[in-house]
Amino acid sequence: MTVRTVDTEAGRVSGRCANGVARFLGIPYAAAPLGDLRFAAPARGERWAGVREAGEYGATAPQPSLHPAHAVLGPLTGPGWVMGDGEYLNLNVWTPEPGAGGLPVMVYIHGGGFMIGAGSAPAFDGTSFARDGVVLVTINYRLGAEGFLAPLGGATNIGLRDQIAALRWVRDNIAGFGGNPDSVTVFGESAGGSAVALLLHSPPAAGLFRRAIVQSGHDEMARRLELTEELTKALAARLGIAPTASEFAQVPVRDLLRAQAVLFRRAARPDLRDDNGIDPGHGRAPFLPTTGDDVVPDPVGVASTHSRGVDLLTGTTLEEAALGFGAEKFAAFDAHDAVAELAATYPEAESVLERHGLHDPAVTPAQALTAAYTEVMFRAPKRRTALRHPGPTYLYEFAWRAPRYGAAHALDVPFVFDTTQACRGLVGDAVPESLTRAMHRAWIDFATHGDPGWPTYDGGKVMRFDADSRLRDDTTPGGRSC
Repeated sequence: MTVRTVDTEAGRVSGRCANGVARFLGIPYAAAPLGDLRFAAPARGERWAGVREAGEYGATAPQPSLHPAHAVLGPLTGPGWVMGDGEYLNLNVWTPEPGAGGLPVMVYIHGGGFMIGAGSAPAFDGTSFARDGVVLVTINYRLGAEGFLAPLGGATNIGLRDQIAALRWVRDNIAGFGGNPDSVTVFGESAGGSAVALLLHSPPAAGLFRRAIVQSGHDEMARRLELTEELTKALAARLGIAPTASEFAQVPVRDLLRAQAVLFRRAARPDLRDDNGIDPGHGRAPFLPTTGDDVVPDPVGVASTHSRGVDLLTGTTLEEAALGFGAEKFAAFDAHDAVAELAATYPEAESVLERHGLHDPAVTPAQALTAAYTEVMFRAPKRRTALRHPGPTYLYEFAWRAPRYGAAHALDVPFVFDTTQACRGLVGDAVPESLTRAMHRAWIDFATHGDPGWPTYDGGKVMRFDADSRLRDDTTPGGRSC
């Protein structure tokens, strides 16, 4: 293993090279969000002297532990909260070695319900992308209350501001790693996909990327500022403080994590449904991005005026809610329970469930509820997002069924990254290599040329990825707009 050094605006960094790929890990893109910088927009970090070692992953954002029932998701969520020195606004870069120039750049934003996750998760290893001629970047950003409150005297959408700061770092520094700052594709899955979709609506993000990929996300995963303010007040009341940035900044991180965990109980949080009776987090994500500020001024449901020149690739899995969204508890539900569960966050619950076989003897209430959640949380808003995007748009569906979890949420990610070996607990042992090749190559082709290999979307055809991938008719329900 050899060492390679690169100049950045903050100083020199040294990375490690092996098997034709150089990796630089844990590079700070902003100052540590500690003290007065908590609940504030990201600040520029100070320069360092000498050469900074970038051979190991850095700290990660404060976050709760992964629920034991979801331990299988570990390769996709990462190591949890790694405290380190608090310098967790960092990123990781993989690039081909020996150094080349003008390569396409892909910047990945991790998911995790805006509550957990890290760019250092095994599934996001960028080796295969670098091997195939792409500079791959993964990032950390502030999560939960640290990233998505609206405290008085503080910043809103802090997590999105962190992502924008990371994209600015890429613009200013990525040429030294062989990347082309004018050919940046930002992509993400789940909460990360929704973040990407909302960055398409963000004036501060305009011009920082040429293309966007939204996996299992959409631009309706956000709340009006007034609702975020209500959530902020509820958390402050739980902590016994005023809802100001200065007060929140004095709360120890572990106390803040304990208090925010309480808000997962429906009885403990305010009504977060919008004017249409929809909670875009569906009770599973209290902390979401906010509309109506300088970062995302657009209300939900309108076309962006800031992304006309951006190509978009977006899609979902066919059975999103089969893993990680409560499916494990649905088995004991009867029809009444299923309706009550969905009605808590979505109107017209019974009609949606009936569309998915609620009263069909061949369909269990659990199956109907899982299919309904897949529709209202992912597939229908994905379609609406695609149809209102002002630039070229391509759609896909991930339909390959893993032995245990089916075509569930996040199972497309290791195929995109070519990291299925790190995710055997999710995808099993009999992984179709043709599927990995097809998805990985489509993402690279899109990032390189703006064309993943099939026609743009007009409400008709989508690429269905399976062991035998092919273009199919779109079967996504239209759904109602938020």
